[in-house]
Amino acid sequence: MVYASIFASRGKRLESVSIAAEKTAELLELDVKIITFSEEFAPIYVYYKNGDEKPIPIYCHKSGESNIQEIYKALRNMMFVLSFHPKHSTLKQIRKDVMRFS
Repeated sequence: MVYASIFASRGKRLESVSIAAEKTAELLELDVKIITFSEEFAPIYVYYKNGDEKPIPIYCHKSGESNIQEIYKALRNMMFVLSFHPKHSTLKQIRKDVMRFS
C-alpha cells in the first residue's frame, strides 16, 4: 500500500515510489494499492499488509531525488527482514526470490 497526499501525487516522487512498489509487488506476487489523501503532507509511505492484519510501514520517502532503483532496493530489503518474523511466515516462502534480486 502506498500512501500519499494529493499534494505529493502531482510530482515525480509518487511515480518513482509507485513504480518501485509495483516492481516489488510483482516480484513477490502481491497487489499494490495507491491511496491518496486530501491532507497536505510531504512524505510518501509504503506499507505491507497481509489480509486483515494491521499494515506495517516499510518505507518512507520524505523528499528530494527519487531514484527508483534505490527505492526498490530498500523495499526488497525490508521485505526480506519481514520474512524472518514469525508473524509473517507467508513471506518466508518468498525469501529466496527477494535475495536472488538483491
